Amino acid sequence: MFNFTHHIFVCINQRPAGHPKGCCASKASRDLLQQFQEELERRQLWSTVMVNGATCLGPCATGASVVVYPEGTWYGQVKPDDVKEIIVQHVLGGKPVDRLLLQNMVQP
Repeated sequence: MFNFTHHIFVCINQRPAGHPKGCCASKASRDLLQQFQEELERRQLWSTVMVNGATCLGPCATGASVVVYPEGTWYGQVKPDDVKEIIVQHVLGGKPVDRLLLQNMVQP
């Protein structure tokens, strides 16, 4: 049986160009997913942390969106350069990355 401490979902939803909601795929979310996979592999965390791409998570205007469980912590405007900080500070350290928290962002 799986014994994961964390499960990370990265929105990789893609909509047609010009769609009013936009999409995370247009904000480098597939690169973001790859960065999470590579960072977890680098740190040999595959047995304790799962990462998956997901279709629309909802907060499209603040994408790329990421949610980390079991806490249910939502991040917005995440970029590939933020991955290491999320892994080190949140997943390994237990403290969410405040500057990326969706609740702290101003919705357009």
